[in-house]
This record gives sequence, C-alpha cells and structure tokens, in this order.
Amino acid sequence: MLRKVFMTLAALAFAGAARAEPVTIAALGDSLTQGYGLVAEQGFVPQLQRWLDAQGAEARLINAGVSGDTTAGGAARVAWTLTPDVDAMIVALGGNDLLRGIDPAVARANIDAILRSAQAQGVPVLLIGMRAPSNYGPDYKTAFDAIYPDLAAQYGTLYLDNFFAGFGGAATDPAQATPLMQGDGIHPNSEGVARIVAEVGPRVLDLIARAD
Repeated sequence: MLRKVFMTLAALAFAGAARAEPVTIAALGDSLTQGYGLVAEQGFVPQLQRWLDAQGAEARLINAGVSGDTTAGGAARVAWTLTPDVDAMIVALGGNDLLRGIDPAVARANIDAILRSAQAQGVPVLLIGMRAPSNYGPDYKTAFDAIYPDLAAQYGTLYLDNFFAGFGGAATDPAQATPLMQGDGIHPNSEGVARIVAEVGPRVLDLIARAD
C-alpha cells in the first residue's frame, strides 16, 4: 500500500515537473522577425521574450527569422525549423512577397504548406497576416489579404490580422507610422517593435496555452 502511494506521488511530481518545462516557440519569419537594422536586444524576438518573461510565461523563443525571406523560403525551411523540441510556432511571412509582387496564389500555397507541416507534427500556430498595398490594384489586394484569414480558419490556427496592428491608425496611415519606422520606411524602429510586441504578446500567451 505504502509503495503504491509513493509511486502515485512520484508520478504526480514528475508530471508537475514536466509541465514546468518552458514552451519552446519558433518564430518563423523574415527581416521583421529577424530584427533587421536594430541592435540585437531591440529586435522583435528579444522584445517579445522580455514581454513574456514580464508576464511570468514559461516560454523560450527561437528566432527563425531570415532577412529577405519569402513565403517560399519559409516553406522550404519549415521542416528543419520544426525540430522535436519546438512546441509551437509563430508564422509571420509575406512582406517580401508583397515587395516582389508575387502572385497571391503562390504565397497562399506556400503558407498552406507551412501550416500543413505544423499540423502534421501537432504544433499549434499563431499566424500573423500582412496587408497588401493598393498600388498592385484592388484584385491583387483582395486576393492577398484573404490568404491569412482563410488559412487560419482552415487550419484552426490562432490569428492576428496584421503584423503592424500595434501601430493602431498608423497601420493604415503611412504618415502616422513614420515615427515608428526606420529610415527605409519598411522596418520598425525599437519603439515600433515595442508597439508590435504589445499587440502580439497576448496572442502568444494563447499559443502557449495551446501548447501546454
């Protein structure tokens, strides 16, 4: 009897220890994720890690952002990004597809492949969208903007509609966004990243809950 009690207590203690392990999250993205133009500690992943730490979240982020990467690049490397120790994934790709005017159908197929890979491995995902500019025309914008909500619904992922949602009105008004951007007008400065992290962070807490 005493042996059974001891074994039960040991099993419960082991289970508690297992749950205490940090959730490992890979942030798959491009230069916005990688932290282009910023000192390392001011990039998206380090700022998000500090935000999560401040919330008491047991999580470890892996910076899987590659400057210049397209959705095709993300699809090509998702298999080796999803190592056995990765418990969840943030997907934030598409900005370079927009800069190059890549066919939205191609971008959609690439993101679909990424989400399919994650689903096959049982890895929950937070999908972060991008908004197409209007200069490619309304048809392009409609097709591109629809990629993210469509695929988020199809795969049941967590979803944030715009990487720059934390900018508020500045997300749609370039003039308002200027103080939050680097000189290239494409990448956020450290204050801009802080705004982005404040919006993304709560979604990542939800992602952690799904990975537990």
